[in-house]
Amino acid sequence: GHWGHGDDVGAVCSESLGGFKEVDINYTIADLTRQYLEAEGVMVDMLREFDSNLEGYQSNALVSIHADTCEYIPELGTGFKIAEAADNKRPEQAARLMACLKNRYGDATGLRYDHRITDDMTSYHAFGEVDPNTPAVIIETGYMNQDRELLTQNPALVARGITAGIMCFLNREVIAPE
Repeated sequence: GHWGHGDDVGAVCSESLGGFKEVDINYTIADLTRQYLEAEGVMVDMLREFDSNLEGYQSNALVSIHADTCEYIPELGTGFKIAEAADNKRPEQAARLMACLKNRYGDATGLRYDHRITDDMTSYHAFGEVDPNTPAVIIETGYMNQDRELLTQNPALVARGITAGIMCFLNREVIAPE
């Protein structure tokens, strides 16, 4: 999320909250996820926000990694979100990828699932660029305000949760009912 897109660094926290930039959090988590997946024998492409390779991109899965706002939202400003394309050509595959990520990421991080999905998530630009047979999702790994300790001090745990979700999908693992 936001990597390699010029001045667009995504959300930015105030200096009193550490001055964190979403792009930096996202990149750290994405790079660790890449390392963990490669250690599992998975071939991984790390793509920039507006990468020319997105056009017609074919893969077993595309996961766009983001972090949510740094605004303080009482009670609701914690947790993670996952969304698929509004116009998905392989809904069963994307639903399975989402279910695996939701289950494994939630278990790994202890964060609650936030059901408040936005149009920006379901109509994320990359969804319209990749090959329609590539299941694609976007994950908001947590809120940069109330979840910032996890996102900034334990990105390895976050990346392991994403990795576990992707491996669940690739290996067609059983997903425990909620």
